[in-house]
Amino acid sequence: MKLFKKIIEEKKAIIFFGMFGTGKTEMAINTALRMREIHEKVSLADIDTISPYFRSRDEKRFLESQGIDVLVPSNAMMYADLPIIVPQVGGYIQNPSYRNVIDVGGNDDGATVLGSLNRFFETTDYAGLLVINKNRPFADKPEKIQHQIEQLTLKSRIRVDYLVNNSNLSYETSEKTILDGEEYIKEISEIVNIPVLCTVVPDFVEVNTYYEQFRIKRFMTPMF
Repeated sequence: MKLFKKIIEEKKAIIFFGMFGTGKTEMAINTALRMREIHEKVSLADIDTISPYFRSRDEKRFLESQGIDVLVPSNAMMYADLPIIVPQVGGYIQNPSYRNVIDVGGNDDGATVLGSLNRFFETTDYAGLLVINKNRPFADKPEKIQHQIEQLTLKSRIRVDYLVNNSNLSYETSEKTILDGEEYIKEISEIVNIPVLCTVVPDFVEVNTYYEQFRIKRFMTPMF
C-alpha cells in the first residue's frame, strides 16, 4: 500500500505545515476530501492565521456540502488576521469518531498557534507534514528549510514526520517544475533526516515521479 494512502486511512489527524505559497491549503482540502471517501466523520480545522489570501475557510460551503465539518471562527471574525482558534478544535481532535485535517501557517506565529493545541495531540496518532515549494523565496535554499523545521518543532512542540514536494507555479506548473522539486526535496531530506512522503501533481499535469504521487484538484484562485 502507498504510504500517503495508508496515512489517510489510518491516522487520527494529519497536520499540514507550510509557509505562504507552498500549496499547503490545497493539500489540506484535497486530503480532507480523500479522507471523507473512507471515513464517515471528517473535520478540517483552518488555523492558518497568517495568510489572508489562500485559506481552507474559503471553500467552507463546498466542503460542508461534501460532509466535512469545517472549523473556522464565526462569520464576524472569519477573515480577521488574528490568532483565533475556535474552541471546538480540541474537542474534534479528541473525539474518537472523527478524523481530522489541520491547516496551519508555517512561520513562527503559526507554530505558536499550533502549540496551543499541543495537549490534544499528546495522545493522538497524528502525522505532521511539511509542504515545500522550492519556487518560493523562503524555501529556495536547504538551510532555510532546516531553520523552518527547527523553529516549527520548537515552538509548536509538534513533530515534522514527513516532507511533501509541492513545488508549483500555480496554473503554470509543468512537468519540469515538479521534477526539479523532487531533486530539491531529496537533498533537503538527506540534510534534515526526514523522509519524503509524496510529490503533489495537479490534475492538469502528466508526469512520472520518483516519489508517490498525490494528485489534486486546485481550488484556490490565483491573486493575479
